[in-house]
Amino acid sequence: MINFNAGAQVSWEQESEILTGADQTEKYLPYLEGKKVAIMANPTSIIGERHLVDSLQSLGVEIVKVFGPEHGFRGNVGAGVHVKDEIDSKTGIPIVSLYGSKRKPSKEDLSEVDLLIYDLQDVGCRFYTNINALARLMEACQEHDLELLILDRPNPNGYLIDGPVLDMKYKSGIGQFPLPMSHGLTVAEFALMANGEGWLKDKVQCKLKIIPVVNYAHAMPYTLPVSPSPNLNTQQAVLLYPSTCMFEGTYINHGRGTYFPFTVFGSPAYKGIYSFSYIPKSITGMSKSPLFMDQECFGLDLRDYNTDLLRETGQINLKWIMELYKNSPEKEKFFDGSLSNQMNNIEIQIGSGLFRQQIIEGVPESEIRASWEPGLSNYKSMRKQYLLYP
Repeated sequence: MINFNAGAQVSWEQESEILTGADQTEKYLPYLEGKKVAIMANPTSIIGERHLVDSLQSLGVEIVKVFGPEHGFRGNVGAGVHVKDEIDSKTGIPIVSLYGSKRKPSKEDLSEVDLLIYDLQDVGCRFYTNINALARLMEACQEHDLELLILDRPNPNGYLIDGPVLDMKYKSGIGQFPLPMSHGLTVAEFALMANGEGWLKDKVQCKLKIIPVVNYAHAMPYTLPVSPSPNLNTQQAVLLYPSTCMFEGTYINHGRGTYFPFTVFGSPAYKGIYSFSYIPKSITGMSKSPLFMDQECFGLDLRDYNTDLLRETGQINLKWIMELYKNSPEKEKFFDGSLSNQMNNIEIQIGSGLFRQQIIEGVPESEIRASWEPGLSNYKSMRKQYLLYP
């Protein structure tokens, strides 16, 4: 266990396989003894094949509360849907939703808690909201003089640091911090960065203890053992996500309403232009009202795309959005967020005020990438001081 209150350095022994923070129970179970523990968790919070909360409770840890993020503790709630407080039917533990009427634990929520644990699998993108939940939990810990124990997990897109650094005038629920679209951090490294860069409210610093991943490096491929959220339900979707989530800022269905979101893209307007087609449907727990529901959409099928190509370039793919704009017969609708409540504003999605016009004007990819500088290079340099892994 690493205590970051004193600026300790990380070291870890080499093992034949990656071990997540949660897997290394021998390193933190003694620390939990005699403490009343609260945990932020979801279905990715596992030890082996069993849920962290179920495992720790069976090992005698006194878990008094579970905090649930977006999609809920057991992961049965769709994207963006508010989650209610409840009693977990399996363990009897009260579950407090932090993706509903409140986003941060209250003093009352923490009144009987001695230690908080954070264990959520992230996918390494600014617009994936787990890091926002982590930052708010860090603030709550500081406000109520609690320590936060982070059980770290690999970033499946850890090799990828790309995209414009968020222009903070576009700060939103899907972009809270000046990170590039794909940030190349584990959640523990993000926590260290949030502390060190003064990103928490009033620039407070949270007391952290971290169980680092064993035998992990950022460049390593890592297959997630559990889907991180309902609409990232395949490894292909996870690896395409840094490149394809930008379609949430376009008038194009990005696979929501199918069982392969973030891997197919289309709209009825592309009929006669693309031969591949699919029909989005309402799917409980995934997408209740997807864009172009019950309409045949024509476009791109990336389910068999070789994601090693992304790893080889070390870049998000801009060609897909450039191609679909160029081939669109309804270009005036492409970025029009007023057309659907299923769309985000493209500036908020990308984090830049230049991108919309760059695509419209057909600016070459090299010039688009050049416009991300010097912010991206400065971020890469700053990032190095917070890394736990090579």
